[in-house]
Amino acid sequence: MIQPYTKGPDQPLRKAYNDPEFLNSPEARVIRIMAEYIEPTARLEKYDIQGAVVFFGSARIVPPETADEEIAEMERQVAQATGERLELAQVTLEALRRKRETSRYYADAVELSRRITLWGMERLKVDAQKKFTVCTGGGPGIMEAANLGAHLAGGESIGLNISLPFEQMPNQYISATLNFEFHYFFMRKLFFMNLANAVVIFPGGFGTLDELMEVLTLIQTRKVQKYVPLVLYGSDFWSEVINIERMAELGVISVEDLSLFHRSNDVDDAFAYLTAKLDEYHPLP
Repeated sequence: MIQPYTKGPDQPLRKAYNDPEFLNSPEARVIRIMAEYIEPTARLEKYDIQGAVVFFGSARIVPPETADEEIAEMERQVAQATGERLELAQVTLEALRRKRETSRYYADAVELSRRITLWGMERLKVDAQKKFTVCTGGGPGIMEAANLGAHLAGGESIGLNISLPFEQMPNQYISATLNFEFHYFFMRKLFFMNLANAVVIFPGGFGTLDELMEVLTLIQTRKVQKYVPLVLYGSDFWSEVINIERMAELGVISVEDLSLFHRSNDVDDAFAYLTAKLDEYHPLP
């Protein structure tokens, strides 16, 4: 509840738009929502962002070299441990080795983003209106990898961060002018889809599954009018985590819905598919 503002004898009255207590109150929620729409929209227009290739994926997937360092350290601990500590260290070591299997997706995201950025920069030489920028959720893991790939290519990239109690901190590879921070998930998702000319979804957890289902639902129901090619990257992972084909067999989705996405397991295939679709739907003159 907002407390009434009492003006002291030498105090000017406070304007509502300069009152932090009011602006952070439940009553001003609609103003905060509008701000999260208007400010990013204005900034994206200022920096001529016309569209994006959006990368989704786990914040917990680490680079291969990091995984190798963690395994080497745990192997040293196993060699020195005894009794219960040895059992715990062995369990941890096995978990780290399984984690190492997913680290290839970090390297693949770096390379795919790097190639797409270079490809996009070449297209700009022909038509400055056909601009595709790599866009991520701005955090660590796969998001960091995609921003890193764009950085290595010498291009810019977008980070649509979200304030969370854990995991989410902006990575260092986002272009400074295109680094955003959101409070509302739904507003962040709106910008992902407004920007998306294509989407690549790497392995991930609840957040990645949420983003996958959001994208598929919007495309399936034609709430997104533009054509958005969608790549499910990591065929083995996605086959184990969600059986979409079985959903079609049971009739809860249409068989035609299986064409809404393309499965890919390597960078060459994903790059060829994405660039072919983007060239088809956004042809150069």
